[in-house]
Amino acid sequence: MIKSSPENITARVKSLAQSLGFLDCRVAKADYLPSEATRLEKWLNQGFHGQMAYMENHFDKRLDPRKLVPGAKSVISLSYNYYPKQQQRTDTYQIAKYAYGEDYHFVIKDLLKELVLKLSEEIGEFEARVFTDSAPVLEKAWAVKSGIGWQGKNANVLTQKTGSFYFLGEIISELELVPDQPVTDHCGTCTACIDACPTQAIVQPSVVDGSKCISYATIELKDAIPSHISRHLNDWIFGCDICQDVCPWNRFSKPHSQQRFEPKAELLEMHKQDWQEITQELFSHIFRKSAVKRTKYTGLIRNIEATRDKDE
Repeated sequence: MIKSSPENITARVKSLAQSLGFLDCRVAKADYLPSEATRLEKWLNQGFHGQMAYMENHFDKRLDPRKLVPGAKSVISLSYNYYPKQQQRTDTYQIAKYAYGEDYHFVIKDLLKELVLKLSEEIGEFEARVFTDSAPVLEKAWAVKSGIGWQGKNANVLTQKTGSFYFLGEIISELELVPDQPVTDHCGTCTACIDACPTQAIVQPSVVDGSKCISYATIELKDAIPSHISRHLNDWIFGCDICQDVCPWNRFSKPHSQQRFEPKAELLEMHKQDWQEITQELFSHIFRKSAVKRTKYTGLIRNIEATRDKDE
C-alpha cells in the first residue's frame, strides 16, 4: 500500500499510465464547466450537430461529471497514440487512420480499466468510471482543462510534442488528486486546417459545423450524402484526416506501438478496384473488430459510390 496522500496517488496514477503506454496523463478538478455550457448550447442551436440527435441529450451530465459519478472529485484525462507506421496507398479510397486497427473504444477502455484495477490494488477500492468517446463526457474540454493540450482551430486537442493523432480517455473518480494547469495555445496565426477543409466545415477557429464535415457525412449521416459534400470527398470513404494531416504540429507524430491498432495487410494493399468490388464477406473479415463497422457494409458502399460519382 502506498501512502494515500493526494500528491502520492497523483504521482502513482501518472506512473501507471506511462507504464500502460499512454502518451500523457493529467488531472482536473471535477467541477461544472460554465464556459462549455454556453459553447455547447450555441453549437446545438446552430444545428452544427446535424443528425446527431444524441448530442442534445444529457446536457447537464455533459457539463458536470459529478452527475455521472456522484461524489467525483477528479477527472483524469489521458491520451494514447494511434499514428500508424504504415499507411494506405495514396491512390486509393481512404479511411481515417484511427480506424486502421481494432476499435479504440475497446482498446482504450481495457487500458483504463487496467489502470483503475492496478491503482485499487495499491490504495484500496475507490469509486470510478472510465470513458473514451463514450457517454456524455466533454473529453476535449477536460483534456484542455487538465493541460493535455490546447484546442486547435480544427477543434482537435493539439500538443507541441506529438500533434493530435491520439485518442482521449477519462477516469472520473472520487479520489482527491492534485490538478494540473492548462497549457497555452500555440496555433498562432496558422490557418492551415481551415484553408484545407474541402467542405469549409471549420466555420471559425475551434468551431466545426459537423453537418458539413466529411467524417460526419461518411459515418454519422444515415441518408444519402448531399452533393455539396460528396463532390468534395476526395476519396475519403470513412472519416477524414485532412485537417490533421496539414497541421504543422503533426510533423512531430511518431508511430504507435499498440499491436491491436495494426491494420490487416489487405487494407494497406487495396486498390480502388478492390474497394469497388468489396463483398460483405471481405468487409467482415478486414473490419471484424474495427470502428469501420459503425457505418456497416451498406454505408461503406454508399460512401464509395458517392466518391465514384464525383470521379465520373
